[in-house]
Amino acid sequence: MAFSIPRDVEPVLIEPEAIDGFFGAPAGASGLVIFAHGSGSGRFSPRNNNVAAALRQGGLATLLVDLLRPDEELDRRNVFDIDLLATRLLAAKRWSSEAPAASHLTVGFFGASTGAGAALRAVHARSDIGAVVSRGGRPDLAMEVLPMVRAPTLLLVGSRDGPVIELNRRAYDALTCKKQLLIVEGAGHLFEEPGTMDEVIRHATDWFVEHLGRPAEGERAP
Repeated sequence: MAFSIPRDVEPVLIEPEAIDGFFGAPAGASGLVIFAHGSGSGRFSPRNNNVAAALRQGGLATLLVDLLRPDEELDRRNVFDIDLLATRLLAAKRWSSEAPAASHLTVGFFGASTGAGAALRAVHARSDIGAVVSRGGRPDLAMEVLPMVRAPTLLLVGSRDGPVIELNRRAYDALTCKKQLLIVEGAGHLFEEPGTMDEVIRHATDWFVEHLGRPAEGERAP
């Protein structure tokens, strides 16, 4: 089935990186959530678009952005280049700081799989990111910078995702910011089981609504 762009979002282009995104902002948005997709995923991901739609219903703006250009995706090494992905995520943050519809909003990152590592690597050198949520993520890919992360961080892992649970526990221990690790009962790595993605949405929405309503601190260069 072909993907249809939701009516409440608009295509955007982030320059000079030339990466594409979908931006949507409900009236009176209390914050902006930028999505850091996992390997092999992007702005067309039905799973992340489902989460984004729910966040917009909860009063949050969203930006789903491809962290790699189509030509870059051909090299699988780029999919796991956490530094490159983090740089692209910061480009999306820069775009939001300059866009009239988003510049007043405190930003949070929602990362899945390798995107969670990229989100935390991008966050560690900044004080203007309000919150991070990781879904089935690999925060361990940013292990060396986790003690420097300030943004309140929520780690969501499926109870059937054994190896990733242990990696998230190690990451949780390394974090020194406000943090929470939640195991979603019955969920596998992709949270495809009935009701499990609803749990992700509920916890993520609560976390972002709690933390993105606060004014951002002054930006510190990465």
